Amino acid sequence: MIEPSGEKAQGEKLQKVIARQGLASRREAEEWISGGRVRVNGKVAHLGDRVTAEDKISVDGHKISMVDAEETMVLVYNKPEGEVTSRKDPEGRPTVFARLPKLKSGRWVAVGRLDINTTGLLIFTTDGELANRLMHPSSQIDREYAVRVHGEVTEEMVTRLQDGVLLEDGLAKFSDIKEAGGSGSNRWFHVVLQEGRNREVRRLWESQGVTVSRLKRVRYGYMFLPSRVRLGNWEMAGQKDVNVLYEMAGMQPKTIASLTPHTKEKLQRQQGKSGASKPKPSNGRTGRAPARKPAAASDERRSAPSRQTTGRKPGPGRRKPQ
Repeated sequence: MIEPSGEKAQGEKLQKVIARQGLASRREAEEWISGGRVRVNGKVAHLGDRVTAEDKISVDGHKISMVDAEETMVLVYNKPEGEVTSRKDPEGRPTVFARLPKLKSGRWVAVGRLDINTTGLLIFTTDGELANRLMHPSSQIDREYAVRVHGEVTEEMVTRLQDGVLLEDGLAKFSDIKEAGGSGSNRWFHVVLQEGRNREVRRLWESQGVTVSRLKRVRYGYMFLPSRVRLGNWEMAGQKDVNVLYEMAGMQPKTIASLTPHTKEKLQRQQGKSGASKPKPSNGRTGRAPARKPAAASDERRSAPSRQTTGRKPGPGRRKPQ
């Protein structure tokens, strides 16, 4: 039964249950609840409501299960410029979800966002709770970017950016900055953040009087963007890489959803239409080798130099999963 907000809390938060079914991230689920789209036992739900296995939940009139999905799916996507990280755009701009494989049940949830002019690594999963854990500030997961800066960059600037700069939404800083090539007024750097505020990389550099002319995410925790995944293409993650993501999130790993021969054939057709790269057999190093160079996609190699990962260990709390 739904738990009144003033009584002793029992059950689970409603938005957490919705996210665990892969229907949305926890933040999206909260928006659904606030918008009156969710009902519990026939009544409109409210933020803060808790539910148990006895409750009947529906979203837009469609019932959802309280049973935790035992399997999961994850893919990595190399986002090009010009696409937005939302399902629908009121301005009619292309969305990253349009290129992803269609699912028979559940839906893809993005782990974080990239703005329309930023390229590189996006992770998608059918497990909304996994996505929420990976995005939550408390996870302290590194996000590494290759950034081309236009303007003179001094040692004093770099020091300020690592010590912290007060932006309009609070103090922000890079946990690491390394030079990565270039000359004159156009130089490349690799920078690391542990949060995902809107346009934070660009705003930090702009606070120092310089501008960002190119920006690409190359790493999320222990997951690197494989060089074989070209712009606009995606690749399904193998079990070892999926295990790494769950370890980063502090969750028990789930197995990859088993696919029927018909589903595999359909997926291959979708890969062909989207230009997606075909998964290679996992050698245990595809997504978690901290010593790998996060190489840029082949069509960006001249403009986005690769290098060794930054000096910090790239996991939650800088702890490498065992």
